[in-house]
Amino acid sequence: MADARRTPVACGVDVGSTNVKVVVLDRDGRVLARASSPTPRDTSGLSVESLALVDLVERLVLKVCGDVHEVHAVCTVGMGEDGMLLDADLVPLSSALSWFDPRRQGVVRTLRARLDDDQAFDAADDAARTMVGWAWAREQPGAEAGVAWVAVADLVAVRWTGRPFLSDTLASRTGAWRASSRTWAPGRVAASLGPVDLLPAVLPAGDVVGRLRSSRLRAAGAVADGAVVVAGGHDHPVGGWAVDRLLPGSVLDSMGTAEVVVAQSRLPPPLVHPDVDVAPGIRSTGTTVLRVVELARNAAWAAQDPDVARWMTALVEGTARPEPVLESGYFRPGGRGGRPPSYRVDAPRAPYARASAVLGALACAGRTAVDAVSGDVGGPPRVRAAGGWSRSPGWMEIKQAVNRHRSDALVEPEVTAVGAACLAALAVGWDPDPAVALGEPGTA
Repeated sequence: MADARRTPVACGVDVGSTNVKVVVLDRDGRVLARASSPTPRDTSGLSVESLALVDLVERLVLKVCGDVHEVHAVCTVGMGEDGMLLDADLVPLSSALSWFDPRRQGVVRTLRARLDDDQAFDAADDAARTMVGWAWAREQPGAEAGVAWVAVADLVAVRWTGRPFLSDTLASRTGAWRASSRTWAPGRVAASLGPVDLLPAVLPAGDVVGRLRSSRLRAAGAVADGAVVVAGGHDHPVGGWAVDRLLPGSVLDSMGTAEVVVAQSRLPPPLVHPDVDVAPGIRSTGTTVLRVVELARNAAWAAQDPDVARWMTALVEGTARPEPVLESGYFRPGGRGGRPPSYRVDAPRAPYARASAVLGALACAGRTAVDAVSGDVGGPPRVRAAGGWSRSPGWMEIKQAVNRHRSDALVEPEVTAVGAACLAALAVGWDPDPAVALGEPGTA
């Protein structure tokens, strides 16, 4: 039963590598409140503190609801590869091996020796894949008590509903699942995680998982009696889906820790996909198509030279103009599997030129990703940019200088959290306007 004193809202939760974001929107799609806080991590800064995460999300939900809003549906999304084994009481048995944890390099080398196939899966094999985390978790003390593997992005939803599950957009990040047949590769699961029954049900993004059972939120009046939890999963596909609702056939270029280019294709998931990663389409029979490009790590590597760092800052902020070396290839970005960045042997030594070459190479890598994803969508790319980098005028000018397409920054700063809230709203029969939700009236 709804509380007449409170406004019914749908809630979106985005568990990011750096911050957790929560937004609530009304039936029409208006964002009514938002809050964020750093993602809780251990003292090493690598692993997410799982139970602290659940506590933080509830605190943020309470903050955005206050005394005026009441959650009727909530959807959680987040990083693609991190997860952990849970015991029978749904308590994590170990920390989650983060997708950027350097320990993954040694684990993947050992794991590859046990994989006897060379078939294509939804995401290319590298150290970031979830099955590397599976292999690591099985070696941790107490792993024998595990009854289910869940992703960090799904953990809060699992705890709220008491139902272990895995969102299908996250299953595609494991390296052992195919969206084309919605099946696991038993040999890969056995080689990394162990018994396949440790994998819970795979639910489509947008499906209702169950009732939201949080005594803390209910005692505060922040959730309706019939409030439901909705599967979301991988953050970037959900953000891309939201932008596709705004502008059908468009591409989302999300630039944060990594640059992730994503779109919704109307075609069914392919069996072979050499240039892109795929996942099931969201609320469709089509396909999510995405490509991940290293961004912040490459910039940080180049910025170890303080003179290059100063010029990069000026170029990104737009207070300096780049040297004519943007497409020179002088800088070679690092990529999948931890391949390190480098300069070509004939690269200029001047910090100004190096900074220009670094940013130009990163912009070109993003252009290649847009081209790859657009091939699955069809037609010339219509690109919307999001993430922290999209609010840097100099960086966007560099992108425009090397692109063969126009890229406009979205008004809404938390596209993924808003997309998750829209998924939650649709699950309970609401129909939020994507243009209102994303702050672009008249665009849809």
